Amino acid sequence: MSLQDLLAVLPAGSPEEALARQVNFDRLPEHVAVIMDGNGRWAAQRHLPRVEGHRAGIESVRDVVEGSARVGIKVLTLYAFSVENWKRPAMEVSTLMALLKRYLRLELNTLLRNNIRFRVIGRPEDLAPDIQRELADAEEKTAANTGMLFNIALNYGGRAEIVEAAKRLLAAGVRPDELDEQRFSGFLYTAGQPDPDLLIRTSGEMRVSNFLLWQIAYAEIWVTETLWPDFRKRHLLEAILAYQKRERRYGGIKQPAVAGR
Repeated sequence: MSLQDLLAVLPAGSPEEALARQVNFDRLPEHVAVIMDGNGRWAAQRHLPRVEGHRAGIESVRDVVEGSARVGIKVLTLYAFSVENWKRPAMEVSTLMALLKRYLRLELNTLLRNNIRFRVIGRPEDLAPDIQRELADAEEKTAANTGMLFNIALNYGGRAEIVEAAKRLLAAGVRPDELDEQRFSGFLYTAGQPDPDLLIRTSGEMRVSNFLLWQIAYAEIWVTETLWPDFRKRHLLEAILAYQKRERRYGGIKQPAVAGR
């Protein structure tokens, strides 16, 4: 993708166009991860049920997925449902799952049209059978796509991922003298993917919420007060521009904010 691909979906003369023209497309983050937060507060501010915030958040998912693909991001990971979210009221969980199912059915053609590959990370086997079928169908139908990889983290927990990786490592018979960080990474849900360069958190909260704990070790973190249902391409571009102004150190000397290490 390129500047022209992005400009094709931005209104001429808009603030989004101005931001797009400032982006250095040779210095993009390879992997952008997003903690989508603020649906409940968005609804509360409008005196609406919490579920209406989740409904509104679907439009943000649509906008950010397409925007990321057009910018040229190689991997986008959205934190959709954590292992802790099962503690929420049953009605809210049921609505979240129904919205997920609806999104997959309505947006599959968009994913195919934009050459986006869809993948689930987490424990989808604990979800309802009909949800599992929709997820598997989306993964299968987009498997041959060669553009952006879109990870959706469902029934996901960072600590649980590390524990599962350790169990798989032991089951594979890996000896202690054979183990290093690179080998361990190969047993994570994101095996074979670059670690996130940029972690975005909406709603102003300053925590990582058990998300990609191993993978975000050196990620640049960008927090916005914007609630997730209001998050759009403009905010994504702001985050990318902020990332490109930073110097990445990886515990050592200063380095410009380029993808990878």
